Amino acid sequence: MRVNCSREVEVRGTYDVVVAGSGPAGICAAVAAAREGAKVALVERYGVVGGNLTVGYVGPILGMVAKGTMRDELVELLGVEENDMIGRTGRAHDFERAKRVLAQFVAHPNIDVYLQSSVCDVVKEGDALRGVVLATNEGQIALLGKVTVDATGDGLVAYLAGAPTEKGRDDGLMQPVTLEFTIAGVDEKQGVICIGDVDDVRLGEERFLDFCKRCADEGKLPQKLAAVRLHPTVREGERQVNTTQVNGVDMTRVEHIFKADLELREQIALLEQFLRENLPGYGECRCIASGATTGVRETRRVMGDYVITAEELAVGCRFDDVIVHKAEFIVDIHNPAGAGQAEEHIQYCDPYDLPYRCFTPRGVENLYVAGRCISGTHRAHASYRVMSICMAMGEAVGIASAMCAEQGCSPRTLDVKALQQRMADKGIDLFSK
Repeated sequence: MRVNCSREVEVRGTYDVVVAGSGPAGICAAVAAAREGAKVALVERYGVVGGNLTVGYVGPILGMVAKGTMRDELVELLGVEENDMIGRTGRAHDFERAKRVLAQFVAHPNIDVYLQSSVCDVVKEGDALRGVVLATNEGQIALLGKVTVDATGDGLVAYLAGAPTEKGRDDGLMQPVTLEFTIAGVDEKQGVICIGDVDDVRLGEERFLDFCKRCADEGKLPQKLAAVRLHPTVREGERQVNTTQVNGVDMTRVEHIFKADLELREQIALLEQFLRENLPGYGECRCIASGATTGVRETRRVMGDYVITAEELAVGCRFDDVIVHKAEFIVDIHNPAGAGQAEEHIQYCDPYDLPYRCFTPRGVENLYVAGRCISGTHRAHASYRVMSICMAMGEAVGIASAMCAEQGCSPRTLDVKALQQRMADKGIDLFSK
């Protein structure tokens, strides 16, 4: 059954750039555009900016990119030390501090921030995107923009605008969802740290991850929780736990969301008990906080003018139209159908480029994508989806959006060489070997 909800919607503002989503990509896109002099609207469905840096409760900040991007600025702003690619040297940041400093970061005179406002539709003329419609506590309102940046993670704006999208691997399954949480009360003299599946840390004579798998085989843990990841935080005696998971979830389908959240929260209690009963130094641990929203690794990928592959990333691909340089992370595919990794051997990547054409969706004008929803394959997405790389993506398309608005051109007709020069003038490395 369908109903007709057609109505007139008030245009609340007209902008040079509208950025949908204020996660790592979105905040960088908005601030980068604003620093170029553009008038910017930043739209966020939650009551705080930051996305996975705040309400998503994801830490540490994984991945690497070339020097000179906003990633460097944000790491310093969040008060965490420099990290290696996969988090061996990094600590999870203070999420409460992040809520404050990231709000200050986007509190720019050229930016209007719309919190608790969800994109529910788009405004189009032919193939040209003219803005977005928001569901707010006042009802629906519209924001018009010369250029829109889809940094929603789920590719929602692009999807509503009619751009082609893909989900998951060939069988349609996507990486599992997670709810990260923090425990306190760990004895640092005994408490193990394990960053994930590439970590060979030992618990006595046994590899820690083999110990966890054995516990799952013995029924002390559910099989799908056999990969227990325990990151340090900026506070002594704390661990950031990235272990919970629910498979077979599509977070673009509303009927999946509550069931997944409930199961994940039940898993937190189960894991807290397991850690107390089975790990040295964890006997007094307790959960002190968790994400306010489900941790989503994968939903839509928006197909653009170029679709990048994991094979290209593995060999450190270079592109003439590079706008993100020396991105680096493993092809990290959490098993869509079970525990641990989906592939027997983890694929490492040489530092690679992401080309401008991955950020321009097919069939829609005046739109960029940034973040995990850019144009790539399922396996490529598993590398570039992490927060450091998403920050650099957002900054690049933020600068590009401001240039389009300033010049009155579309993303497809923007001079990419001029964009690269503008980025280089800011100290962003795009071409070093």
